[in-house]
Amino acid sequence: MMAIFGVLDLILDVVFFIMVVHIILSWLISFQVLNTRQPMVMQIWDGLSRLLEPIYSPIRRMLPNTGALDLAPLVVFVIVIALRDIILPSVAMNFY
Repeated sequence: MMAIFGVLDLILDVVFFIMVVHIILSWLISFQVLNTRQPMVMQIWDGLSRLLEPIYSPIRRMLPNTGALDLAPLVVFVIVIALRDIILPSVAMNFY
């Protein structure tokens, strides 16, 4: 059973770091530090967006429309942190 919790913890860590990179990259693109016309920047941006879109889209459907401000990454970020740091350790501790 500990192996399952280890795998879940690893998946949540990977999602956390992918989201951090995606958020930082979006800021750098928004403030025009990086240009999406550069092929490498566009490939990284597109790859990260494709990885995270299945996670963001259900949250976007539940949230109210806020115009240009996308709150889905913030909501998912809080959920991942809560799962990784609060819920998963308490569930793992109850099994042992």
